[in-house]
Amino acid sequence: MVLVGVAGWSYDDWKGTVYPKPQPAGFHPLPYLARYLDLVEINSSFYALPRPDYAARWAQLVEPYPDFRFTVKLHGSFTHGAPDEISETGAAAFLEGVRPLDEAGRCLGWLVQFPVFFQENAGGWKRLRRIRDLFPDARLCVELRHRSWFTDEAYARLEALRMSLAHIDLPTSRDHPPAHHPSLGLGYLRLHGRNRASWFDAKAGRDARYDYRYDRAEVEGITERLRVIASRSEKSLLVANNHYGGQAVANALQVKSFFTDDPVRAPEPLAHAFPDLATWVEPEGQMSLF
Repeated sequence: MVLVGVAGWSYDDWKGTVYPKPQPAGFHPLPYLARYLDLVEINSSFYALPRPDYAARWAQLVEPYPDFRFTVKLHGSFTHGAPDEISETGAAAFLEGVRPLDEAGRCLGWLVQFPVFFQENAGGWKRLRRIRDLFPDARLCVELRHRSWFTDEAYARLEALRMSLAHIDLPTSRDHPPAHHPSLGLGYLRLHGRNRASWFDAKAGRDARYDYRYDRAEVEGITERLRVIASRSEKSLLVANNHYGGQAVANALQVKSFFTDDPVRAPEPLAHAFPDLATWVEPEGQMSLF
């Protein structure tokens, strides 16, 4: 089972590129994206503890799409904060915030994303064990960006913690990890783009870092990588995070098309913004959606 989606949905630069502009009355991005993609990774939960009323609303919005799913990014206090910020109170609040998605059967798992300076050492393992202790029943997938974690011994220890290891595609660096063998559980592949110049530029903003579109050859390579992951994982998914200008949606639909060997439907604004998508997509007019 392979699901293809994007990270987040609230981007101003998607208006007129992914979403219609102006937007019709009653428009909401989630059911719109659910018409074309298989899942969305919830990123807002990294910056603020999720609210159960919001989560219930998200589940309600995608009810017409029974196969659509979410993944949830764990709050940044658990991965980027000081050790004393990792509290049972915060864990309880996070669990309560995502509970409606679990109850609706919509949540595939949680992404636990660490920065590149999080290295394999005693302190790192202590933090991972603390997270697992606070969330004993959660389906956790860790994104580790420092190559010190990518050893057979570390793989075994992560498996003992019942944590899947995310696969990531990002600009090359001596500290960034190599490709690795699929782990048990979720086969989670995240695309950050390969904009090396902006990625390592301290003055570059978020949009510049994620301003990257994978070309046809790169998409073919990613698709083959995903096939390998899917062949060795219980459930596999791809999340495109090269979001600037709607490029994540364009690349996600290309991957879906490669998997089906047929064109897939796409939002009409996206087809206009990326004319070369004509090989992979069939644009769907706005009037058919509302």
